[in-house]
Amino acid sequence: MIETSNRLVGHVDWPGFAQAIRLTRTRILGGERQTEISYAITSVDRERADARDLLKFVRGHWGIENRLHWVRDVAMGEDKCRARTGAIPQNLAALRNATLTLVRAKGHNAITSTLRRLATKPMEIISILKH
Repeated sequence: MIETSNRLVGHVDWPGFAQAIRLTRTRILGGERQTEISYAITSVDRERADARDLLKFVRGHWGIENRLHWVRDVAMGEDKCRARTGAIPQNLAALRNATLTLVRAKGHNAITSTLRRLATKPMEIISILKH
């Protein structure tokens, strides 16, 4: 559930502030219901985005988080990577993104198991690179 307010405009010392957001998430984990409340601010005013639009933005953000960042962090071990200097981290991120794009373009959605399988099948990797 999302609630928005523009009542704080003019009272908040934040450049571009237009709306405050309260987001309530509920999920069931291990049979137990859990509720989480988070807050955000945005520079998008109500004329450009009402509560329904902002909820779509939030869900879109989490879609990106789950489809890209989580896969890079967990399946590809990005957080464990020790490369931290120069252009190396950016280059490795570009290679990870390219890998995900090619694997998904080939129709594979189970990224972790696909990467595990490809690690032992160099000819299949070459066929994906030719795609």
